[in-house]
Amino acid sequence: MTTKILALTDALGNLVRFRLMPGHRFDTVGVPPLLDGIAFGGLIADKAFDSDAIVADLDARGAKVVISQHPSRAKPLPLDRDLYKWRHLIENFFCKLKEFKRIAMRACKTDRSFSAMIYLAAAVINSQ
Repeated sequence: MTTKILALTDALGNLVRFRLMPGHRFDTVGVPPLLDGIAFGGLIADKAFDSDAIVADLDARGAKVVISQHPSRAKPLPLDRDLYKWRHLIENFFCKLKEFKRIAMRACKTDRSFSAMIYLAAAVINSQ
């Protein structure tokens, strides 16, 4: 069984919200529910999140788009490389999350217990 964790963190790398998805789904499918109801000034993401729908949603919100473009994009968007360097905070969060064996090995049998483990691990990470 494979599961993807889509996570949204704040500017300090603390978990704001996450969503579990099947491992074989595209990442862009889970982004709209992840961003729904949250106000923010910008989104830093990697090329897996480069879609016209996401960019249009961010433009409608007035948020800064800092997404590395997929090489096949016909019209590349400008990328603030200095701001993009801060993407390491989400990578650091996932590294810390995977230190918890039950999360790294997906030991929980249900999505509900797996989600509870992620919340617990995020609380421990934030308390350090």
